[in-house]
Amino acid sequence: MVWFSVPALLTWLLLQVVWSQPAPETTEIDLDGGIDQDIFDINEALGLNLFEGDIKLDGLQGRNSIIGDNYRWPYTIPYVLEDSLEMNAKGLILKAFEQYRLKTCIDFKPWEGEKDYISVFKGSGCWSSVGNRQQGLQQLSIGANCDRIGTIEHEFLHALGFWHEQSRSDRDDYVSIMWDRIQSGYEHNFNKYDDTTSDSLNVPYDYTSVMHYSKTAFRNGTEPTIITNIPDFTDVIGQRMDFSDYDLQKLNRLYNCTSSLSFMDTCSFELENICGMIQSSDDNSDWQRLSQVPAGPNTDHTNMGECEDSGYFMHFNTSAVGEGSTAVLESRILYPKRGFQCLQFYFYNSGHESDQLYVWVTEYTSDHPNGTLTLIEEIRGSPADYWQLHHVSLNVTSKFRVLFQGVRGTGVSNGGLSIDDINLSETQCPHHVWHIRNFTHLLDTSPEGTAGRIYSPPFYSSEGYAFQVGLYVNGTSDNPFNLAIYLHLISGANDDQLQWPCAWLQGTMILLDQHPDIRQRMSNQRSVTTDPLALDSSSNYFWDRPDKVGSTAYFPNGTAFMRGPGSGTSAFLTHQRLRSRDFIKEDGVYILLTVEDISHLLSTQPSASPTFVMNNSSANTIRPTSTATITATPTTSTATSTTTTKPTSSTATSTTTSTATSTTTSTATSTTTTNPTTRLTTTTTPITTTSVILTEPPATDILDSCSDNPCENDGICIIVDEAPVCRCPAGDNWWYMGEKCEKKGSTQENTVIAVSSSITVFVVMLIVTITSVVCLKKKYSQGKENSENLTLEESKTSF
Repeated sequence: MVWFSVPALLTWLLLQVVWSQPAPETTEIDLDGGIDQDIFDINEALGLNLFEGDIKLDGLQGRNSIIGDNYRWPYTIPYVLEDSLEMNAKGLILKAFEQYRLKTCIDFKPWEGEKDYISVFKGSGCWSSVGNRQQGLQQLSIGANCDRIGTIEHEFLHALGFWHEQSRSDRDDYVSIMWDRIQSGYEHNFNKYDDTTSDSLNVPYDYTSVMHYSKTAFRNGTEPTIITNIPDFTDVIGQRMDFSDYDLQKLNRLYNCTSSLSFMDTCSFELENICGMIQSSDDNSDWQRLSQVPAGPNTDHTNMGECEDSGYFMHFNTSAVGEGSTAVLESRILYPKRGFQCLQFYFYNSGHESDQLYVWVTEYTSDHPNGTLTLIEEIRGSPADYWQLHHVSLNVTSKFRVLFQGVRGTGVSNGGLSIDDINLSETQCPHHVWHIRNFTHLLDTSPEGTAGRIYSPPFYSSEGYAFQVGLYVNGTSDNPFNLAIYLHLISGANDDQLQWPCAWLQGTMILLDQHPDIRQRMSNQRSVTTDPLALDSSSNYFWDRPDKVGSTAYFPNGTAFMRGPGSGTSAFLTHQRLRSRDFIKEDGVYILLTVEDISHLLSTQPSASPTFVMNNSSANTIRPTSTATITATPTTSTATSTTTTKPTSSTATSTTTSTATSTTTSTATSTTTTNPTTRLTTTTTPITTTSVILTEPPATDILDSCSDNPCENDGICIIVDEAPVCRCPAGDNWWYMGEKCEKKGSTQENTVIAVSSSITVFVVMLIVTITSVVCLKKKYSQGKENSENLTLEESKTSF
């Protein structure tokens, strides 16, 4: 009979109970409450009875014509971001301004005393006036639940002079208004204008306009109030993703735009002139314009073989040249204005893993008129049978060319290197890319709810916070047939050095519309901002350390980590809209991810008396007493952050500027599907700070920068609580840690440690068990011997 130690047995039973318990479910907060609320739903729920649902009329306006130059704004529009705005809304407004710059000639600048300007504040609902009212301060409300980029673009289009699309004089040719289904008293919202009130600018009716009502606007039941005369567009009207092509045509015509501000170039190689690109004379081979390659790609990325006699890309055939051979393709000369650029292109490798693609920049200055050549990016990896999206950050301030150099490697090649759908813009690149392949299969087979949820690989923000994105492919149980998306903080290598709760990081998740021209994309995005004071249902800080407020989760390799609660929406995008654009291409989707610090948008709240709305026709409500204005959007040739405080007079202004610093980010691929090669890229992202406007000189003994960088391994030194602290670099499966970033860790090491720990615990438990058994056995034997001796003694006594 085998005897066990009682303590050891109890310990073993306890461990079995713990190990058998399922991990607690991760908490998720749905910012939309499971409802895809449009602008008009939000305003109606608030009891607002605005003209056409979201238009503010003043005493002078009525329904006067907006036709004429006097209702237009200047090309650069002054604005104020009021303190009342939510932080997430502030960040999104600046992102909306970037979309205007990318696709139009309209720019925005912080107000500096100009007579007419737009004051953006958190009012009740989402609304704006139409056109430049020329009455000084002009209000535009981005209230609760209005913090979506499409909503912000919509309200600013009103301010720029546009009515709703379905109010056009010719609308009855394209849609039918179901008057008996409209709520009583709201019929006037479906009136249409004649040509003296609104001008369609000779642009066709636009079902896809961001300015169009949805089919359910102001309905009194469950039936639609608007039916499109072409049935296929019934579920298209009312989109709030981004500008449509016709939206941009009308805006650019109204303001006589001939080009956009931050767009630089696009090329899909459909024309034989290959967009003005040239073959270099400093190589020994050439790129070829082809429509297919036997070893791949079989089609271009632009049309994916769907159009006859079209669909071209550039290819360097490494199978036909010797080792070390090169082919260089140069762009035309480009002229930057902002000092930072993002190069985006699709890459296909059908050659050998030793074949390489290099991205160079030749910059021309007065000191170097023949150009200075700088290597920007090196791309290598195993061949793959699909196109892969790449982003490369540039920081060029003088006229330049971009060079694509293909280099033949040492191995056997059956194909070569191909590039397609190049876009270059003076915008910031996304920090990370999540590529999900075989997406149609996921849509067809994934159940709704948590069983159909997939997670991105782990990523790190430039500040060192680890995060992850969860995607419900077929929606949540309560809201099926939608994509649902949530942002989670997860336990990471830097958690001991970071500040908790996590404060004012804005995470932006963009489902990429893969149209070949960046200006015509209608991507869908959602942003979430970490409020350090937000609480969960248990009164814990929502964005606290994941190992404090999260639950246990596991990476595909079995490594355990802690996943914090998620914040996002179950109404991210309907499956109908998912199929309405080029979101799915080559059976894959791309989710672009950026997590950035927006704490510089916190106001400095100076002491100032309230300022009244400048309106000569009627007495409106008093503006909020907060008058600080903050923006991080650069409009000049360098990346800057400008903080402008609105004074009580028209002459006094205060402006502070901070310059850009370099950070490291990475691009990775989903671990839930077949993985392209993971690569590490270096991008430069403006990290801006704000200065507090003081009434007395600041103290001079407070550290605001590191005099000497004590950090090793490219760590970044910052000041926290007046002391230098190292922020250590990290990748997808490696990181540095320690006080000076002197120690390196990796997921492989974590796995080894976890396995070693498990073996150690097992061995210790085994030793304890064996020792206990031996001790018990010995004790039992001794007890038995004592008992026998006692019996013998008793027997002797009886005699």
